[in-house]
Amino acid sequence: MSRNFSRIELRSERLILRSWRDGDAERLFWLRSNPDVMRFWTFGPYSDIGQAEEYMGHMIVINQEGSGLELAVTSDEKVIGTATFHGIHWGSKRAEMGYMLHPDFQGQGLMHEALVALLDFGFGELDLNRIEADIDPRNVASRRSLERLGFNLEGFMPERWIVEGEVTDTEFFGLLAKDWKLKR
Repeated sequence: MSRNFSRIELRSERLILRSWRDGDAERLFWLRSNPDVMRFWTFGPYSDIGQAEEYMGHMIVINQEGSGLELAVTSDEKVIGTATFHGIHWGSKRAEMGYMLHPDFQGQGLMHEALVALLDFGFGELDLNRIEADIDPRNVASRRSLERLGFNLEGFMPERWIVEGEVTDTEFFGLLAKDWKLKR
């Protein structure tokens, strides 16, 4: 199964999650060049706008092909974060979820609000059965977010990533559609 996600828009009380557009590279660079945003990511901060422009092109293709759902999280029409489904396996009705939020907007419940909208779309419109997330165990805020959403810790992999010379572990979380529907 394949879908085209080039014109997706999800709304919550304070946010709009939307497909990436030409012209968003500057805000993507603003996000991904921030060391605090990228602290627990699987690669280091961007060092030039060209990296953001290249990834923008990649995200637009992924959304058009329906192999992933890469959304900009916006507030007052400004990109403040990302919320994504990647590694979508349509046959198994499964996807991996990723997200980031600029530190200027953390601590206000915005990421939770964005992820609720994304999960509602994933388990509703997309008819996914399972959504997974993997995080660096040191990212306590991300762990709390996943637990608040109802995700369960399902596994641990030591020394899974080496990011800029630093060896890091991974915790795996999962959430089933039936559990999300009970929670909602």
